[in-house]
Amino acid sequence: MRDLTLLPAVEMARRIRQQKLSAVELVEAHLKQIEILNPSLNAFVQLNPESALAQARIADAAIAREENIGPLHGVPISIKSAIDVSGMLCEAGTRLRAGHVAAQDAPLVARLRNAGAIILGMTNTPELLMAWETDNLLYGRTNNPWDVSRTPGGSSGGEAAAIASGCSAGGVGSDGGGSIRVPAHFSGICGLKPTPGRIPATGHFPSSVGPFALTGVVGPMARTVADLKVLFEVMQGPDDGDPSSAPVPVRWPLAENLKDIRIGYFEDDGRTPVTPETRAAVQSAATGLRNAGFEVEAFRPDGLELAQQVWWQFFGIAGGMLLGPMLRGHQYDISPMLKQFSGWVDAEPSHTAQSLLDMWMQRDMIRQQIFKQMREYPILLCPVASIPAFRHGERAWEIDGREVKYLDAWSYCEWFNLLGSPAAVVPVSQSQEGLPIGVQIVGRPWEEEVVLSIAAIVEEQCGGFRAPPMALDV
Repeated sequence: MRDLTLLPAVEMARRIRQQKLSAVELVEAHLKQIEILNPSLNAFVQLNPESALAQARIADAAIAREENIGPLHGVPISIKSAIDVSGMLCEAGTRLRAGHVAAQDAPLVARLRNAGAIILGMTNTPELLMAWETDNLLYGRTNNPWDVSRTPGGSSGGEAAAIASGCSAGGVGSDGGGSIRVPAHFSGICGLKPTPGRIPATGHFPSSVGPFALTGVVGPMARTVADLKVLFEVMQGPDDGDPSSAPVPVRWPLAENLKDIRIGYFEDDGRTPVTPETRAAVQSAATGLRNAGFEVEAFRPDGLELAQQVWWQFFGIAGGMLLGPMLRGHQYDISPMLKQFSGWVDAEPSHTAQSLLDMWMQRDMIRQQIFKQMREYPILLCPVASIPAFRHGERAWEIDGREVKYLDAWSYCEWFNLLGSPAAVVPVSQSQEGLPIGVQIVGRPWEEEVVLSIAAIVEEQCGGFRAPPMALDV
């Protein structure tokens, strides 16, 4: 069974097209994998096996009739339970939305279905997505398939755990401050945070408006970069429901032009230390790109620390103001992690019209400053986070004799939410404890294709996905 469920999604689709594998067989293998592993992982909050098998039978019938099929025909995927899937729960991990069922598919879900993907179910999130650890009062804690005493990250932690363990071939997460990239890094898979609007966030909760439209996105998660590319191509494209949407065509760079791109890398930001293994992972990726013929130089843009501070003003303070009315009067229904997050927000003054305007202008000036520097280095290579997957409940760590606090550990992701830059994560190495470590490949807005093309080379040079032991033991 594991031989099927750990295949790349593109290989699954190829075998189905060639009738070497049936969609029913593939869905059954995934449902069995979920039956065995989900009790330990708690990645899925809802399954619809009857619907998935019905979709699989339809997919096999289409192959038998030699119909035109999509690039994900018969491939079983999962969706974060903050994105609308018709008839399925979309609760965003909160009791305040308990039992909420989506009336229709989000546009990206409809596009995945049109490409032939089969939706297995919905995956777990922290409450209202406001944590880098997945736990809530509705469904409890999601565990990391590499070590169940650790988190797979958040807020797309259920999605990452499902994909890494072979319970899903790929899927969709969302990211306002590392919520795709940190779980990908913690769980040893690949993920893409696109430019806001490149993949429509229509049908996501919280809605993509205001500060969430500036910093938050939806994007693909999978075990290989090739799978990310297919998922990206299927889901991308404008939609009127996303205020950041733009009609940007898909433009894959030619291989001969790719090598002209200079790559800048940095092992830390000079503010928040990273573990030695994290530093080594960035060095390994830089060496791999040099070996592939790229010009790779040490470079760290100026302005990153200010970018993190301004990101918090949008995601934390302004985002907290948006969610505040929903939470008011429900202190007994709110998870400890969300209370902690709300406490950090409440400890600072709320925005006035003037302070929000000031932050907005400062954001634009930071973007101008950093994008000007990136003319010389259109691709940046850097850590995803200070640490690999942490133990459940931890909120601070010591690195090189210095304390790294919870909100600071993910600053390596938060900058790029403020900037609106596309960023991909690729697994590169492992820690001394056997935990996966990824690196981050970052580009300029609307250049996802360049980012993914460079990410594929890092994957090729550094080895890419390795299955966690629990997935191999099935």
